[in-house]
Amino acid sequence: MTKRTWLWVAGAAVAVVAAVVLTRIYWTPNNAAAQNAQAPRAVPVEVAIVQRQRVPVRIEALGNVVPIASVAIKPRLESVITGVHFSDGARVKEGDLLFTLDSRQIEAEIKRVEAVIAGALAQLEQAERDVQRYTELVAKNATTVVTLNNAQTQANISRATAESNKATLENLKVQLDYAKIRAPISGRISAASVKIGNFVRPADTGALAVINQMAPVYVSFSVPQRLLPDVRKALAAETATVDAIVPGETRRAPGVVTMIDNTVDAATGMVAIRATMPNDDEILWPGTLVRAELTTRIDEAVTVPSNAVNVSQNGTFVFVVKDGAAAVQRIKVDRVIDDVSVVTEGLSGGETVVTDGQLLLSTGTRVAPRGKSAGS
Repeated sequence: MTKRTWLWVAGAAVAVVAAVVLTRIYWTPNNAAAQNAQAPRAVPVEVAIVQRQRVPVRIEALGNVVPIASVAIKPRLESVITGVHFSDGARVKEGDLLFTLDSRQIEAEIKRVEAVIAGALAQLEQAERDVQRYTELVAKNATTVVTLNNAQTQANISRATAESNKATLENLKVQLDYAKIRAPISGRISAASVKIGNFVRPADTGALAVINQMAPVYVSFSVPQRLLPDVRKALAAETATVDAIVPGETRRAPGVVTMIDNTVDAATGMVAIRATMPNDDEILWPGTLVRAELTTRIDEAVTVPSNAVNVSQNGTFVFVVKDGAAAVQRIKVDRVIDDVSVVTEGLSGGETVVTDGQLLLSTGTRVAPRGKSAGS
């Protein structure tokens, strides 16, 4: 091997050793960390688009369910209960038989009066024959006029006796009807406070049972007087609708506002409002405390998911994503509808806002949008 060849081999070996040394120096842990520090890390976040859509103007208040009709069942006779014809808490219809009272005494009195009427009618028939006969005899001068007058008087007495007892008979039949107590309205009946064998009378303070009308029902609630103009306009425009939400119930009971009280409570500054709810499926139960959501109208507005709104000492804000970086945008929230916030200042629609991952953000932070996590 020539001298020149040995020099080329030695030079190549030196070059390889130098390359290995430089590579190790460049990829030391400290140098790698420095390289990573120079590249900004993107924070994974969830995002949503700011929408411009029609949303309701809604007023929320606590209310309670009031039956339109509630009837306390009481007896009209002094008698003993001989039958109870319903199950406690059952649904009843108008005219259904509820209680039966002992009516034997009334039935006996009816028979007696019918007999009196029959006797009076028989006497009337006899008196009318006498009047006819005496009239013919008077015409022939065969009897006195006094006899005819007496016969006419007797006929009038018999007729009056019959009519009087007919009135008594009608009254007894009404009382006999009172012995069968029927439902005056349709609804749900309470538990019976008396059972078979109890003696009842009209003077008793307690009711035999109570029937509450279940459909429709009222929902009554109050709103501040500052909202009264909007409610009155909505009522005049027939756009005032109400949803009643019962705690623990997933369904909503819809209805419409049908009454605004004619005065504002001077002590509280509140005005009472009443809504009529069809309640066909009996979601609302009389006496239940509900959350009433009164919708006065529907307006177009800018909306963002409520979880995108953040609160600080300087007010509310959202993180807007632009060119892959987050920026703080101050906003003004007018109201919250379900899980959506209505924004009146700061956004115009179409912007991309961060809905999850805001804790790691500040103005200028690089972000990487990701899909929603499981369960969110």
